[in-house]
Amino acid sequence: MSEAPASDLAGWRQAPFTGAGLTYDCYEKGEGPGVVLVPEVPGITPEVLGLADHLVEQGFTVVVPSPFGTPGKPMGVGYTLGVIARLCVSAEFRAFTVNAQRPITQYLRALARDLAGRTPGKGVGVIGMCFTGGFALATAVEDVVLAPVVSQPSVPLPLGAARKADPGLSEAELQTVIKRTEDGLCVLGLRFSEDSTSPRERFATLRQRLGDAFEVIELDSKPGNPGGFGKGAHSVLTAEVRERPGHQALAARERVVAFLRERLSV
Repeated sequence: MSEAPASDLAGWRQAPFTGAGLTYDCYEKGEGPGVVLVPEVPGITPEVLGLADHLVEQGFTVVVPSPFGTPGKPMGVGYTLGVIARLCVSAEFRAFTVNAQRPITQYLRALARDLAGRTPGKGVGVIGMCFTGGFALATAVEDVVLAPVVSQPSVPLPLGAARKADPGLSEAELQTVIKRTEDGLCVLGLRFSEDSTSPRERFATLRQRLGDAFEVIELDSKPGNPGGFGKGAHSVLTAEVRERPGHQALAARERVVAFLRERLSV
């Protein structure tokens, strides 16, 4: 396969969900332990749905909230830039603020609690990607979140040293997550080595603060890398995946599935 796995909205149940004073449409499919998949910019694209359907096939109940963009719409330059422009001025996301508690993460915690209450096991996984990557970690303040996956986190947008090193959540939230790691919580982080939108300084901060509880998958995107990734490679679990044996992004996706199974097993 020469293109990233993609899918559409066929078979997904749509319903609004309200939490923390916010309401967004959510799309749900599957049976088994629950996983909240938070889409990357510009929204629930065919590639995000490709990942979502793969998780369903692997035995999870998947809920995909739609806090921005048009569900099912393919990625395009104009479309993506328009979404980014709106997100950068949105109070829900606080795209430039360091040491920030973001209202969207309170919504995601409510969604995680709801999903945990009606799926097997003691908790759920949360996957954040790109603009929403760090939101998965902030959602892990909630005890029902047992498997946070932080993929190429880009918020706060990495303009200046302080924003590059910021972990993507407030110090109070991070302290809660650190306390949870002392009780067994693990966090999985993914990025490409040369991805400037998800800076290495951010992962360095998370490694320092979370210690061995932070498992890192960093894919080589240096010039001449064996995977053939471009210097601008960014979307570890969606756009860069190719379903062929030995492909590094495919292996990263397989590790995410294994991590979810390990942490959410019934």
